[in-house]
Amino acid sequence: MKKTYMKVEDLDVYKRLCKLHIEVCDLSRKWPQEEQYELGSQVRRSSNSSPAQLAEKHDDRHIRNKIEGVNRSRAEAGETIHHLFMSKLKGYIDPSVYNSYRDRYKECIRMLIGLEKSLEKHLPKPERRWNVSDGGSSDKR
Repeated sequence: MKKTYMKVEDLDVYKRLCKLHIEVCDLSRKWPQEEQYELGSQVRRSSNSSPAQLAEKHDDRHIRNKIEGVNRSRAEAGETIHHLFMSKLKGYIDPSVYNSYRDRYKECIRMLIGLEKSLEKHLPKPERRWNVSDGGSSDKR
């Protein structure tokens, strides 16, 4: 069986995170001028960093480094949710808009967890963070 190389651009989670970043940029540009270099800048940077972390480590030869990129991507997605939550608290976005973004970011986080579990199958069992022997349902951290 011939293995084919998957480009980072082929990963569904990468495509979704890129799309979310563009949407977050458009959304944050509507916020008050004083937030453009504060909360707006922070949310744009973290929303871009999530797919960038995947791209940065995707071509790495070492599985642990790839996993680290997935973990960093997941952390940046969580940070973006926080910034969007703050924008909701400040009244810049409606709760329904926040909920939509949060739900889509949470779905990406679930996808990233699945990617991490998939990558960890290539590590010796004692070095895995996730208990993949029982279907990956428990976190060993």
